[in-house]
Amino acid sequence: IKMADDSRFPDVDTDGLEKNEETEIVVNVGGVRQVFYGDNLNQYPETRLAELINCLSGGYDSIFSLCDDYDPGKREFYFDRDPDAFKCIIDVYYFGEIHMKKGICPICFKNEMEFWKVDLKFLDDCCKTHLSEKKEELEEIARRVQLILDDLGVDASESRWKRCQKYIWKFLEKPESSYPARVIAVLSFLFILISSVVMCVGTIPDLQVVDAEGNRMEHPTLDSIETACIGWFTMEYVLRLISSPNKLHFALSFMNIVDVLAILPFYVSLTLTHLGAKLMELSNVQQAVQALRIMRIARIFKLARHSSGLQTLTYALKRSFKELGLLLMYLAVGIFVFSALGYTMEQSHPETLFKSIPQSFWWAIITMTTVGYGDIYPKTTLGKLNAAISFLCGVIAIALPIHPIINNFVRYYNKQRVLETAAKHELELMELNSAEGKATSSKSELEDLAREGKEGPFYTSRLKVSHSDTFIHLLSEEKHYRTRLQSCK
Repeated sequence: IKMADDSRFPDVDTDGLEKNEETEIVVNVGGVRQVFYGDNLNQYPETRLAELINCLSGGYDSIFSLCDDYDPGKREFYFDRDPDAFKCIIDVYYFGEIHMKKGICPICFKNEMEFWKVDLKFLDDCCKTHLSEKKEELEEIARRVQLILDDLGVDASESRWKRCQKYIWKFLEKPESSYPARVIAVLSFLFILISSVVMCVGTIPDLQVVDAEGNRMEHPTLDSIETACIGWFTMEYVLRLISSPNKLHFALSFMNIVDVLAILPFYVSLTLTHLGAKLMELSNVQQAVQALRIMRIARIFKLARHSSGLQTLTYALKRSFKELGLLLMYLAVGIFVFSALGYTMEQSHPETLFKSIPQSFWWAIITMTTVGYGDIYPKTTLGKLNAAISFLCGVIAIALPIHPIINNFVRYYNKQRVLETAAKHELELMELNSAEGKATSSKSELEDLAREGKEGPFYTSRLKVSHSDTFIHLLSEEKHYRTRLQSCK
């Protein structure tokens, strides 16, 4: 600090506000030197830099409560903090707001603002968005770590049924928890595939059999395989429901609703086959059973439970509703315009296939999506020109929103991988922190050496290992100020 000269401290005059405003503050943050003036700092008197103006009158205890080191020869305050974040934070004294630079961790930047005692309200809204996103990521990491810890921990106070329920839930819902759980997950995946294949193969006429009434039905072998798969799905769903910690949330979950839709048609069809004939005509029962059997296609969505890629695709589409809406809007406008033009241009041809504008919608859809079934096509020159323009516009309309959707998918997929890695890293750090007792004992040993007044090569070498501000008081009393830290960022 450069102020009025003083043999002991370069103090500020205690009753001189004008001197206080002209005070020149020299701050060295992580090796980067900055100069401030009191009139700027006093705009925010509660900040740490503003408190430096009057800290000298309180002696070294007051000085060292605000900074890491102080050099009275150079009259500089030293801080072992991030200089890049500090350059952003000091903008509040000149512009009244703070913008966070790219590449700075938002949580670390928040911690820096708290250290410099600058309120978060000065952070710009665009930067607050990054901070909130980072907080959500940390909360997700904490949630995953807590789930892992809950799986690893065993509460002795829980009843035997609670422990069994917890084990079944982990066994069926978390394949990564153990080798048998991975085997069950693979078996469930295979049952889904087998059931889907049987459903498709059962529609082949050569593999069907004819009953007494002359109606075709699935082969008894395929029907037995189907029954076995449904039995597995039913047992799996019931066990998961019984072991679920929150049964209402479990029942209303989307994937569990899909499980019910995949299982329920089998039992309803079985009930109608054996009991429905007594209540309604046989033909109506067969139609109802056939309609319910179509619902078996819902079981293919059960694959999403075992595929992180399908889950990522689902979340990416949910986050891309705006882009999908734009795509549908572009196509809807193009379909309406080109179908109306096609109908108008084709009316002059005696063998026109465009009977009405609503019928032309079908032609516009298959043309703009470049499908082109060929069931409806233009026969006039103007109609063909309109068709060429329509499919070119269709390609452009579809291609424009695709890139943001792909970006959402890649971003979410990478984010999930980062969160999984971060959760594992957090667990590793927690394991490393178990050795904290050893570090505490080393610190106690150094403090004992200081109290005993031991000095010498051993004492000096042990002190140099730390480079920590915690042991600064171990320096000899002949030094009236602390040396600058050598571990600046």
